[in-house]
Amino acid sequence: MANKKAELRKRFRRERQDRFIPASFSLLLSAPEIKSAKIIATYISRRDEPDTEELNHELLKRGINLILPRVDGKVLQWVEWSGDASTLVEAKGLLEPIGPPLTDISSIDVVIVPALHIDRDGYRLGQGGGFYDRALVSMPGWKVGLVHSGEITGEPLPREEHDVRLSAAATPDLIVRFTR
Repeated sequence: MANKKAELRKRFRRERQDRFIPASFSLLLSAPEIKSAKIIATYISRRDEPDTEELNHELLKRGINLILPRVDGKVLQWVEWSGDASTLVEAKGLLEPIGPPLTDISSIDVVIVPALHIDRDGYRLGQGGGFYDRALVSMPGWKVGLVHSGEITGEPLPREEHDVRLSAAATPDLIVRFTR
């Protein structure tokens, strides 16, 4: 299973480089789950990931408490972020927030996560570290994966016992909700 996932990651990264076009994810802001949220966990995108800069700043403008991930060993910690770039540090190619971690992640209403592809059942293929799957299992909020157009697939992705199903997937033009 790990080999199949690794092969797919290579293929999807190559395909993403060939068709990467920066796009706005402002459509996601119209989702009722986002509109009613008080605390949203998101991330700072890198390289060819869907761009979260505009989305994050719009959420902050709306008065939403924004929480960003920080890697601590094999787990993600969640840290409140004000939008101030000076409170981010680079670690292993990622921008991570400085500050004390949130102790009660059950208060997070929405979790926005990166993905390389998402299948019709709501399972994502991430970068391969397993950080998000380990975190998502204990996060009760609405879980939405961001992907570029064309990265939601009708084919089931390989999945393992620890993979966590998302509530929805979002592209610049589309929000797909997965029913339980």
